[in-house]
Amino acid sequence: MKEKILTTKRNGMAILLLSLLIYAAAIAGTILGGFMVEEGKNPVLMIVSIIILSTTWLLWPGLKVLKPQEALVLTLFGQYIGTLKEPGFYFVNPFCSAVNPAAKTKLNQSGDVKTKKSADGADLEASSKKLSLKVMTLNNNRQKINDCLGNPVEIGIAVTWRITNTAKAVFNVDNYKEFLSLQCDSALRNIVRIYPYDVAPNVDTTGDGIADEGSLRGSSEIVAQRIKEEIQSKVNEAGIEIIEARITYLAYAPEIAATMLQRQQASAIIDARKMIVDGAVGMVEMALERLGENNIVELDEERKAAMVSNLLVVLCGNHDAQPVVNSGSLY
Repeated sequence: MKEKILTTKRNGMAILLLSLLIYAAAIAGTILGGFMVEEGKNPVLMIVSIIILSTTWLLWPGLKVLKPQEALVLTLFGQYIGTLKEPGFYFVNPFCSAVNPAAKTKLNQSGDVKTKKSADGADLEASSKKLSLKVMTLNNNRQKINDCLGNPVEIGIAVTWRITNTAKAVFNVDNYKEFLSLQCDSALRNIVRIYPYDVAPNVDTTGDGIADEGSLRGSSEIVAQRIKEEIQSKVNEAGIEIIEARITYLAYAPEIAATMLQRQQASAIIDARKMIVDGAVGMVEMALERLGENNIVELDEERKAAMVSNLLVVLCGNHDAQPVVNSGSLY
């Protein structure tokens, strides 16, 4: 739906002052007419003044005040006539009505704080029909989703968005705030199920048929960008622009968190041991080469094997070595 921007003059203050002057004149006319009636004169002045007093208020519903970054979508007898976007004090057709189907919808976001409620649950503050054009942040609830390996993970995102087409936001979808929230949930599930939580072998996350090292934990920027693009493709019809999407929470689901922690610890221990062994073997090789080059001592194969065993025990052990001094012959 095409948006129509109204260029109505900001003459709200003039209409307000004019209506007050008319009211003052009508009151004076009513009083004067009353005296004329008492004197037996024609009551036309009093009747006209009373009619003016009872109808002038009809101008006031046409007075509209807009602050910066606010918009008002107006309809006249069910037909969309345009949108007011510029801040100011306007006067429009008094029979025009403002439309905002999401006025009472409260999302978990910066721009929609909960209003105070009375004892019967009604809002103490009336819901405004104005649309906010400010940049807002939608913080969706955490979701439990299975990654590409079937492991349940909990993930939450924060989406920064704003309205760019007020006509689409009001008329193309039933409630643009609920629509955005549902599309965020759907896009999050579609993207998360493509990635593993951590780097896994033989997993293609890009769709090119080649295994890569993409993961939710290690490729958060790429995942967030794909989530943003997925949401944007869904909310174009609602006149909403997605500025940014960020992952705010990421963890294994509680039922497997302890097991996955043990797995990560075991993997870390194995990697550390492998590094220690590789370093120890290199040091043993260097020791044997230096001994052979300088002819410090000649060792047969059996003594070399014993030396290698002792050095590996010393270098790979978890505790400091206790030296043993041999005061006798080596052989």
